[in-house]
Amino acid sequence: MKLSSIPLNERPALVRKACVTLGVAGFIIPRGDEYLGEYVAPCSERLAWLTGFTGSAGLAIILPAVACVFSDGRYTVQMEEQVPADLWERRHVVLEPASDWLSAHAQGQKVGYDPRLVSQSMLNAWKAPNVELVPMAINPIDSAWSDRPAAPAGPVQVQPDDLAGESSASKRARLASALKQAAQDAMIIADCTSLAWLLNIRGSDVPMTPLVHGYGILHASGKAELFVDPVRVPVLVSGVLGEDVSIRHPSELEARLAALSGKSVRVDPTTTPVWFSTTLENAGAQVSCGGDLCTLPKAIKNSVEQDGARRAHALDGVALARFLQSVEKSGTGLHETDLVSRLDGVRALAAEYRGQSFDAISAVGPNGAYPHYRAEIGRDRILEDGSVYLIDSGGQYPFGTTDITRTLWVGRNPAPQHVREAFTRVLKGNIALSRVRFPVGTPGYRLDALARSALWEAGLDYDHGTGHGIGSYLSVHEGPQNISPAPRPTALQPGMIVSNEPGYYELGQYGIRIENLLLVKESTIHGSAKPFLEFEVLSFTPIDRNLIDVELLDEVELKWLNDYHAEVQRRVSPHVDADVQSWLEKACAPLKH
Repeated sequence: MKLSSIPLNERPALVRKACVTLGVAGFIIPRGDEYLGEYVAPCSERLAWLTGFTGSAGLAIILPAVACVFSDGRYTVQMEEQVPADLWERRHVVLEPASDWLSAHAQGQKVGYDPRLVSQSMLNAWKAPNVELVPMAINPIDSAWSDRPAAPAGPVQVQPDDLAGESSASKRARLASALKQAAQDAMIIADCTSLAWLLNIRGSDVPMTPLVHGYGILHASGKAELFVDPVRVPVLVSGVLGEDVSIRHPSELEARLAALSGKSVRVDPTTTPVWFSTTLENAGAQVSCGGDLCTLPKAIKNSVEQDGARRAHALDGVALARFLQSVEKSGTGLHETDLVSRLDGVRALAAEYRGQSFDAISAVGPNGAYPHYRAEIGRDRILEDGSVYLIDSGGQYPFGTTDITRTLWVGRNPAPQHVREAFTRVLKGNIALSRVRFPVGTPGYRLDALARSALWEAGLDYDHGTGHGIGSYLSVHEGPQNISPAPRPTALQPGMIVSNEPGYYELGQYGIRIENLLLVKESTIHGSAKPFLEFEVLSFTPIDRNLIDVELLDEVELKWLNDYHAEVQRRVSPHVDADVQSWLEKACAPLKH
């Protein structure tokens, strides 16, 4: 993705010059856009433009004489490769927080930030003693980026009620009732996924995530205001939205916030830019900090959305079987990028396919050791004999979003024992999480150790979470639920979908990850004194038997694996041709001790 014709090494000087003009010593730029999203349009790739870093999480701080880029454990190697070392320091944001770096390098200085790109939670994390953080009306990066791409302007689309499972009017009434109970008059909606869910709309403003860039105000009456250029809203769509949803140009936003003077307005400090709170307070409104009321009901899929997820995964299972069979048949010599195109092509055989849900991670050998590696034409590896291949991908369908990872052994000779052992320990973790039953009220972090236990026994681990939420024809990463060591309090509830993706990574050698998606459902345990929950596996794709050390599996784990493979064959085989059926029969054959 070419963001600019301005040479990368000249961009920091341009931003520093703009900072001087604007009266600050430096500037903090996060990865997100005006909607604080994980995935952003090319015009909002400010961090990538300035630093060269294209990861989906991170920030940069630029000062007169020094500068630094921060990201988490998923992207530390990518930062080393993409960010020029002579221009930028590189730091692990958890181990070396931005606040510590500011404290060491920006004492007594004014450091600017764009209040439209920063939440209150982000701002709090950056605060450092004797460093003044200054909100700026003009973004120095936007001033320096003279050939910035145009903002997206595609049409707003309707997500039909028969796919959403509930009308927008019903959703708005539910949330309006919650606002009334909290004695709040309105709520700001800055998260585009919340806006899409609440109004049952979709769009094309962000690659691979069907979102519309816009803001919303939900009133306690159940009426709503949608801030998006009216020319982007077809007459049919505005008719479906109805008279209780006012469509306003974004230029009206500040005036509409001022009209809330004297009102109590709910603002999520994590998902909403601080500009909203400042503007509301200046207008005389009472800002009430509280979570986005859309977040939890969006995560709890209704029965229609659950069926849609099953349907999407059924199509994905067919596509993955065709893909994996073709990889085995082709053998070596394929480029990582060719494999991405091939998988995208077999998914596209389904008329309902709408594209990838994220940039597929297609990684041969050492590249697999980078959990969020992205292959590029001309720099990608070729599938070689005696290599481990990891493919992490997903699809968007009008009724569901998918995400699945499989790791394969490519070679005429058996995989080395140490690779098979590592893979099998990852598999044991995946099985443990798939099988667990847990009491109602259990948050995801209490289950995380189950996925790591077999790895820990051998002194192994992985530096990423085990599971994230998944949207319904929305973002492939969706909160508030997750499964990770981070102690997030949100309890897993029936209808939530989470990924199950333990892994192991040997730097310079290979990466291993096995991922299925799981649906939380009620569990029946005879004699239980309280209600329990369990998982329904949604993903049905063979797990490579060439990497399994059967002797490391106990009888319960082996039975689960054989039952899973039998179900894969039952579901997928009727929908593929004879060659793939034959491959499935071998790939799903029972394993024995």
